Amino acid sequence: MSMTAPLTERERAVLEAVIETYVQTAEPAGSRTVAKRYQLGLSPATIRNTMSDLEDKGYLYHPHTSAGRIPTDLAYRVYVDYLMRPPVVAAAHAQQLRGELEGQRAAIEAILSRAAQVLGVLTNELGVAMTPTIDEAVLERLDLLQVSTERLLLVLALRSGAVRTIFVEVPAELAAEAVQKVTVVLNERLAGLTLKEIRATLADRLRDASPEPGSTELLNIFVQEAEGLFDVPMATAGPVHLGSTQPLAGQPEFSTRAQLQGLIEVTERRDLLRDALTARGGEGLRITIGQEHADARLSPFTLVTSTYRCGPLTGVIGVMGPTRMAYDKIAALVNHTSRLVGELLE
Repeated sequence: MSMTAPLTERERAVLEAVIETYVQTAEPAGSRTVAKRYQLGLSPATIRNTMSDLEDKGYLYHPHTSAGRIPTDLAYRVYVDYLMRPPVVAAAHAQQLRGELEGQRAAIEAILSRAAQVLGVLTNELGVAMTPTIDEAVLERLDLLQVSTERLLLVLALRSGAVRTIFVEVPAELAAEAVQKVTVVLNERLAGLTLKEIRATLADRLRDASPEPGSTELLNIFVQEAEGLFDVPMATAGPVHLGSTQPLAGQPEFSTRAQLQGLIEVTERRDLLRDALTARGGEGLRITIGQEHADARLSPFTLVTSTYRCGPLTGVIGVMGPTRMAYDKIAALVNHTSRLVGELLE
């Protein structure tokens, strides 16, 4: 995102000081406070004028009840993109994270749930994590089991260790050998591909398959219904794990009933959070601030996330909190945790 108006050196220094003051105190920052806290070599009057210029440019605003000013979403964006120092994780935090997660040689779900919890505690925000999406998962092998005369159970074993089962309606009286033959053909031609590839190319891959009489019909069903049979709906692709909402509930941004209600509503809408987490695109660290969210219900929040890898799959982990947050410290912790989770899932 480009800056709407370029900043002078002085404006950058004052903006950074206002943001850091507001993040730490949760009180609108006045020129006197900024002058006292930061040795900027500027008089309170100069700082006051600079803050006024920053307000004109859309980086600060002041609530009518106060003389101090508050950073806008745009100010945080500029801070994250241009002003923030490359963040480093404190050794004690790194150690604590490893200690909490190392013993979890458990299911991926358990590791993620724990990671969201610990990350929330360390950042004093709401920890969030999403299980890897299975669309990129590679098919290890598939099995067809005859459940009744008109139903087969298709079992997809994925390389990630996940298993997906789905019923296939078939014309009555399929010979057991035909089912057997089709299973062999499908495995020969589809194992090793991602589900996405299978959906896109199934018809081509089966075009010259010449199975026994009686099995053509079954192969045709697979070609016609590839979209449904090899689809993994988003819902199964990523349960969203949340840490405790306790740290957020204690922050000034959620001190009124209406604000707390808004927070609870968002955390109960797992689909909303899932969409926000999947919309992030790309790998690595990502910070989405306030109005930058596609869904207006998320505009009071910032989402700081990073991707982790689990074999061929990627998932997302991070924190959600008010737009007033210690971006540098939090970015460092989120980045570090995503790497650690990736290591533990290797």
